[in-house]
Amino acid sequence: MKKITVENVVRRFSLKVVAGESQLQKIITQSRVHRPGLEFVGHFDFFPTERVQILGKKEITYLHKLSHEERKIRIGNIVHYHPPCFIVTAGEEGLTYLTHHCVEQGIPLLVTNKPESTSDFITKLDAYLVKELAPEIAVHGVCMNVSGIGILLRGHSGVGKSETAHTLIRRGHRLVADDIVVLKKLSPQTILGTHDGKTKEFLALRSIGLLNVVRLYGRKAFQDESRIALDINLTKWEKDALYNDLDQELQYIEYMGVKIPSMEIQLQPGRDVAGLIEAAANNWYLKQQGYSAAEEFMSRIEADITSSGTE
Repeated sequence: MKKITVENVVRRFSLKVVAGESQLQKIITQSRVHRPGLEFVGHFDFFPTERVQILGKKEITYLHKLSHEERKIRIGNIVHYHPPCFIVTAGEEGLTYLTHHCVEQGIPLLVTNKPESTSDFITKLDAYLVKELAPEIAVHGVCMNVSGIGILLRGHSGVGKSETAHTLIRRGHRLVADDIVVLKKLSPQTILGTHDGKTKEFLALRSIGLLNVVRLYGRKAFQDESRIALDINLTKWEKDALYNDLDQELQYIEYMGVKIPSMEIQLQPGRDVAGLIEAAANNWYLKQQGYSAAEEFMSRIEADITSSGTE
């Protein structure tokens, strides 16, 4: 199981540590946060104790209105479960009572730098946790963003993946990762492609060496991550192995249980493989919009046959 620490969250969102500074190495394993509500009135049947607890203006206002003794009971009931941390988005004014409980129980109490919308902060934090805690695998290949569409290029070593990626970069598309592509499962339908950190911005070309695409072609040549929409396997040319069907049956490949549309493109000297990848990306986009060139072509043929039969 993947995990991060409370300190990672503090650094990512520049949070102020009000209490529990020595406990920032506490582990977070859940990719969603929780905003306690029913727990403050004593209902704990479904309390997700392993999640980060968010306290917004609504929760803090409610606690402020309680008597000292009642507030002590309400907060004490929650801190008793030792969640990873509390994050307050409504400012730090009047949090003495909450600070006392967190210090006593060794729970980090964090506050956003300035009061902000609790729902907006939860959205940002959830997105961060989902990415950081997502199941992941590393595959050999190249990840590109072609016209806004994430593409994973695979193939045997030396087949020409990086060279093809370089041509795509020269045409204005973006590199995400070369050689080692980290795939993260964000949902049952979503795979995110990214780099492993060490290879960030680097492209390795045989006979040339290692290139930093940002230094060579500017910031537009690279992006940190991209949702994988297409898987393309680059293979060596085989005579009579290509088919020219009007609309080939869509194939899929699975990564961590997520199906990704997959196709094969054969390489041959003089063949514009980068252009074919651009065409594949644009054609995939049109299909997502409900358009099929093959269907339109067949409708024209049928219309022509119908017209000929009535003459």
